[in-house]
Amino acid sequence: MTDFPRYAIYFAAGADHALSRFGAELLGYDAYTGNETPFPEEPQRMAPDWHDITADPRKYGFHATLKAPMALARGKTEAELAAACATFAGRARTIPLIRPVVDSISGFIAVIPAEPVGDLQQLAADCVRDFDEFRAPLGAEDRARRKPEKLSERQRDYLDRWGYPYVMEEFRFHMTLTGRLDAERRGPILEMLRARFAGLGVDTLDIDRIALFKQDDAKARFRIIGEWTLVS
Repeated sequence: MTDFPRYAIYFAAGADHALSRFGAELLGYDAYTGNETPFPEEPQRMAPDWHDITADPRKYGFHATLKAPMALARGKTEAELAAACATFAGRARTIPLIRPVVDSISGFIAVIPAEPVGDLQQLAADCVRDFDEFRAPLGAEDRARRKPEKLSERQRDYLDRWGYPYVMEEFRFHMTLTGRLDAERRGPILEMLRARFAGLGVDTLDIDRIALFKQDDAKARFRIIGEWTLVS
C-alpha cells in the first residue's frame, strides 16, 4: 500500500499565469491555494457531468509531471527534498520553450507541446534521475496498480527502475484537463477547449520552473508547497 504523504516534482506555470488560471477553473481546483474554484459556464452547458469528467485530474492539480508522485525514502525529509529542488533549479540549463496546444492524448484532453522539444525531454530526464534518491521503493501492490502486463517491456523496465513507466524515451509532456473520454464525446469537448485556450493568447510557454506538490493522505488533493525558477 502506498505510504503518505506523497510528493511530486511538477511543472506549473505560476500562480498568476493565464495558463494556471485556465487550468484551475476547468478543473475546479487551484493547487496554489488549495481551494476549489467555480467552473466556467460553457463546459457545464456542454457537459452537465463536467465535475465527473475532471475528477481524476482535479486530485493532482493542473500540472505537467516531471517526477511522478512518491513516498519519501527512509531517512529522507520534506525539508531535504525542498533543498534539493532549490539546488536543482539553481544549476544553469537551457530553459525549454514550447508552443502549447490543446489536443487529445491517450483518450484524455491536455495541453501539450505542438512538436517535440529536446531541452524539455532533458529537463524531465534530469528530474527523474536527480530526485530518485528521495523515492521510496515501489511496493508490490503499487506496482500491480500500474498494470505492468499492459506495459511495453521498456515501460516495465522503467517502472521497476524509476517507479514510473512513462519516463525517459516514454515521457510525453502534458497538462491534463479531463479524464479519458470516448471518441464521440471527446471531439466536441476538444473543440470547445481549443477555442477557450486560443482566447488566452499563450502562443509560447517557457518551462522555467519546478514546483513541489504534496498529498497528505489518500483522500487529499495535491497542493503546491514550494516553487523554484530555473536558472538559465
